[in-house]
Amino acid sequence: MRTDVVTLPGSPERPNEDWAAAALPAAGEGGTVVVLDGVTPPAGHDGCVHDVPWFTAHLGGALTELSVSRRDLTLPEILAMAIRRTADAHRKTCDLSHVRTPQATVAMARWDAAVVEHLVLSDAALLLEAPDGSVRAVLDDRLDRIPDEIRRSLEATDRLRNQEGGFFTAAADPEVARRAVAGTTPRSAVRALAALTDGATRWVELFEEGDWADCFGVLREEGPHGLLRRVRALEAAGEAAGGTHRWKLHDDATAVYASL
Repeated sequence: MRTDVVTLPGSPERPNEDWAAAALPAAGEGGTVVVLDGVTPPAGHDGCVHDVPWFTAHLGGALTELSVSRRDLTLPEILAMAIRRTADAHRKTCDLSHVRTPQATVAMARWDAAVVEHLVLSDAALLLEAPDGSVRAVLDDRLDRIPDEIRRSLEATDRLRNQEGGFFTAAADPEVARRAVAGTTPRSAVRALAALTDGATRWVELFEEGDWADCFGVLREEGPHGLLRRVRALEAAGEAAGGTHRWKLHDDATAVYASL
């Protein structure tokens, strides 16, 4: 098995709010991949004394440890436990009821000799490659269903954040884990997988350089660094062309590739 993990900050002036890890259990065949994308709040409006990297490190660390040590739990159960553990670490100092309390999108996978488990919450992506080379994208598209005119307004978007009819992120409520897109695939049907934050999925979703199978091909041939290098080049080319963009120039971008 080979695992590559690469993450790039969107700006050298701001901390990277993405978080990623790959882990192997001490015994037996298998592994775990966890990728988080911290949600940047409006300045001073999250009710928390901690920053987003603090949150993603705590949540990501809990997800990684639990997914390796608690094989008896499903990934949604692990996500719920990790959210509760992280909330307990700062509920005495912070207003966890605030709509912008630190939160993150999640993409994770866990595998053994029999199955590959997957979980995605919000706009991260998990790609599963079959032995025949076909690629299946596991996506949570609820945020994409929200009309652009609503998404352009922070207040309007926040009214749909972690609400029925809206979209869900991992914040302080363990119950959100039940909303994740989760499932299993026979291990024999997956030869490699990848987890991406939306800064990396821009190659497909924003710049439309190819489909998910094409994206996986870049990961296979050039590794995560090659994909992120391509994204940065496209962002720079768009800026140089002087076009009007509805997206920030560079986003934190993370890609993990695992050959099983």
